[in-house]
Amino acid sequence: MPRGVSLRWKIAALAAATACLVAVAVGVLVHLWTAQDIRGRAEARAFNAVYAAMDVHRRTGALVDGAELDPPDLPAELRHLPDDRRHTAYDGRVRGNFGPSYWAAQRTGGTGSPVLAVQVNMAPELSHLPRLDAAMAVASLVALAVALPLAGYGAGLLARRLRRVAETAGRISAGDLDARTGPTKGGDEVAEIAATVDAMADSLGRRLRTERQFTADVAHELRTPVGGLLAATDLLPAGETEDLIRARVRDLRGLVEDLLEVSRLDAGAEQPVPVRVPLGEVVREAVARTGAGSGAEAVADVVIAGEPASVETDPRRLERIVANLVLNAHRHGAAPVLVTVEGRTVVVRDHGPGFPDELLRHGPRRFHTGAAERGTGHGLGLTIALGQARLLGADLRFANAPDGGAVATLRLPDAPDRYGTAAERSGD
Repeated sequence: MPRGVSLRWKIAALAAATACLVAVAVGVLVHLWTAQDIRGRAEARAFNAVYAAMDVHRRTGALVDGAELDPPDLPAELRHLPDDRRHTAYDGRVRGNFGPSYWAAQRTGGTGSPVLAVQVNMAPELSHLPRLDAAMAVASLVALAVALPLAGYGAGLLARRLRRVAETAGRISAGDLDARTGPTKGGDEVAEIAATVDAMADSLGRRLRTERQFTADVAHELRTPVGGLLAATDLLPAGETEDLIRARVRDLRGLVEDLLEVSRLDAGAEQPVPVRVPLGEVVREAVARTGAGSGAEAVADVVIAGEPASVETDPRRLERIVANLVLNAHRHGAAPVLVTVEGRTVVVRDHGPGFPDELLRHGPRRFHTGAAERGTGHGLGLTIALGQARLLGADLRFANAPDGGAVATLRLPDAPDRYGTAAERSGD
């Protein structure tokens, strides 16, 4: 599965986006506040200028500070003032380098008297706004350049802690029940997650050990009475009843032996004994032990593709794997069953209904045969095959052929040092 964008870069991108939004918001607010301040100061200057100019005009009749009587550009709302108080108005017109501006006006006398007005040009102050916007943009970029590495570094610390917890959970999922995250710095949510994963592993380990011990104890306790039953069947008189009882007791003994084998694999008590053997011959012998070669009732046909490979493995365990796969194909699939050996790969295929979807998703489960149409059984054959394959460091995969039928593929490792660890072999 392709790996997506890491949490570190997601957090860094989120921090960068947040910083950009804050910079834009601050820039817009500063621009609006500065423009409003320029207008407010221009209005105050115009208002005060009319006050001073009116005082001089009433005393001397002269016009000062740029004051005019009924100027032609005076806004309409100031031409017909309802009283003799001072009034202001904004004029957004721009003529060359003049404007926008603020006007202040007041009648020189009663109703119908001329209007004395003063206009204050805001163009010089407003011309600084673009430079202010540019300075804000540069400051925002500098802040972003500083904040982004810091955010990436902080997110990297968090991502490394989370990755450590994820690696521990992955090892536990793979069967290493001794994996622990251990104490983590800080008392935040990541530390809580790590502690929860460790507590979950402890609880899971205790339950699995109890289950494995129970399975081993039951198998050991059943072994002696089953052996006695098998010996007792020899005392029965020959006949159909004796054959039926003997067959059932042998099935029971096989189940007990399988349970013992599963418990040993779970406990990691098994150790492979690798030797150099011809893979083709080992597979032929394993298939022969299941009943192949008995004429029309042959269990499987063995095909050696190319030059037979020589592998270093434990032949007894390899035979056990191949035999279980062939017997599973024969019992739960349909003929013909074909065993193909090519290089270090062994493929066992039948032409039945195929493996159930649940087995393909989650792997074989003990005492679970999947679909009813695949026949009956106690569901330990594939579990044992998978456990023995892990013990040998081999890769055992299950699939369904496009044209129907179950396909089990066993790939042996290149060298014996690839045998799994005890923790890996004990995974189920």
